[in-house]
Amino acid sequence: MSAPKVDFYLLDSADARSRLATACRLAEKAVEQGLRVAVRTSGPGETAELDELMWTFSDRSFVPHGVWPAEPDFVEATPVMISGGPLPDSHSDVLINLGGDVPAEFGRFARVCEIVAGDEDAKRRARVRWRAYKDAGVAPESHNL
Repeated sequence: MSAPKVDFYLLDSADARSRLATACRLAEKAVEQGLRVAVRTSGPGETAELDELMWTFSDRSFVPHGVWPAEPDFVEATPVMISGGPLPDSHSDVLINLGGDVPAEFGRFARVCEIVAGDEDAKRRARVRWRAYKDAGVAPESHNL
């Protein structure tokens, strides 16, 4: 398996809600392309907030999603799974990483999306993740949003 494509999305806003809304938009685009998405959050609070936002972030669409772990039939039928812990093996097309570190299993994904808020602390943590990807032999790319 080849190394994943890793993209860092740099936001102007330091608002945590804008990070989650960006995760929703990225997940929506991936689902429109027929991809299965795992969203890794920083923990249960962020998982619950993202779960709620996926229902309401767009007035024109809904992103079919669930919280991992879940019943196997539900997981199979659901293109986006959100987790603050281990990630489902079934959803390995796209990883949207909202966690503070690089997940050990990032290499099994075809694509990894890192969303970076516009504050200095978030940028500092993102630089550490950028170096970790480079050290793993991946050439990340950055995009200003």
